Amino acid sequence: MPESLSHDGARSRVRSVITTVLLIMISVMIVRDILVRRWGGPTPPPASDVTRQSR
Repeated sequence: MPESLSHDGARSRVRSVITTVLLIMISVMIVRDILVRRWGGPTPPPASDVTRQSR
């Protein structure tokens, strides 16, 4: 087997692994965010320095 073909296969495999790992990490972060928002504690009231609209 020519050396260039084996390198291309290895590069393709590494790219595939990196892509899979990144997709799993993003999925975990999204699910974690959804769970925290759903079952997390109540959100704190806005800080006192929040700009308010004038009437």
